[in-house]
Amino acid sequence: MNPILNTAFKAARKAGDLMIRASKDLGNIKTDSKAFNDFVSDIDRMSENILIETLLEAYPQHKITAEESGSHGNPNGAYEWIIDPLDGTTNYLHGHPQYAISMALLHNGKLQEALVYAPERNDLYMASRGKGALLNDRRIRVSSRIDLPQCLIGTGFPVVDQSRTDTYLAILKDFLSQTAGARREGAASLDLCALACGRFDGFFEFNLKPWDIAAGALIAREAGAVVTDMTGEQGWLESGDIVAANPKVLAQMLQIIGNHIG
Repeated sequence: MNPILNTAFKAARKAGDLMIRASKDLGNIKTDSKAFNDFVSDIDRMSENILIETLLEAYPQHKITAEESGSHGNPNGAYEWIIDPLDGTTNYLHGHPQYAISMALLHNGKLQEALVYAPERNDLYMASRGKGALLNDRRIRVSSRIDLPQCLIGTGFPVVDQSRTDTYLAILKDFLSQTAGARREGAASLDLCALACGRFDGFFEFNLKPWDIAAGALIAREAGAVVTDMTGEQGWLESGDIVAANPKVLAQMLQIIGNHIG
């Protein structure tokens, strides 16, 4: 583990321990609503504080963009962390173990390092640009399936911004009729990690935020996935519209999606 990822894991492990302890009494966690179907808890905020303090102590010249509290550190730094202190807050608040801490580091706008840590399962996903992806120190790779009818697709429902729900449902209907099935597990970072280790054969979702996908996308890419927006271009981090799979499955997914978007 390189020093940067070691520092990130130190922070994530500390935040994860907090989540595990708090999960034993979920009824006492204070929760607010940022928007319809968009929740934030005291645990999100406490986890974020742990991540920010640990990163800035080690790298005071870095910039941090955090889901709950915005920008920290050096606003002009060449290095920028994008962090989600609790991806899958709704899952966490319902005692569902599908949640994670997501941390990505960009250098001059390019993804360089990624870590996704799932505390309940003690699963640690990591990737460094050009060096491959790991799950618990074991190298991982996307699946080799190329026939869409054999593929299991991961996705996420549009629950906050529902302006494109009809389009999404039409796309999902086509995928359900042309694949082995679709799964919605409620944490995009872990969905992309599931793609990276072959549990999913493809993934798509609309309207995500950079902290939802930055780390998971680099892990998926380093495991052999191609990551694009809905038109096959590279604007996915800015638009939040993302499709990912091995190259042959991706082409088939983009064809289905392209039938429904202009």
